[in-house]
Amino acid sequence: VQLQASGGGLVQPGGSLRLSCAASGRTFSVYVVGWFRQAPGKEREFVATITWSGGTTAYADSAKGRFTIPRDNAMNTVYLQMNTLKPGDTAVYYCAAKESRYTNYNYWGRGTLVTVSS
Repeated sequence: VQLQASGGGLVQPGGSLRLSCAASGRTFSVYVVGWFRQAPGKEREFVATITWSGGTTAYADSAKGRFTIPRDNAMNTVYLQMNTLKPGDTAVYYCAAKESRYTNYNYWGRGTLVTVSS
């Protein structure tokens, strides 16, 4: 499975941004797709996940109420819709996939940088 993340950029506080994660290859084997982020000097952290077939979602507390993770199965794409962005959301965002709820994420895309600044 190959993942391609895109959509990052510079946005003002309070603004919105939508990231895309396009999957290719053995997408039929994907169980869940997740978004993670890593801010400068910090460890990578979980943001949100969605199951590939059922659409069940989960969010980090920092994302609840502001971010959503819709998917388009026909396009093999998962999005991260980010609203009411804060400077603390500045990070490199990564999408990842795994084939079972019991395994680690074993497919990772290249990150896309999101900068929230005025």
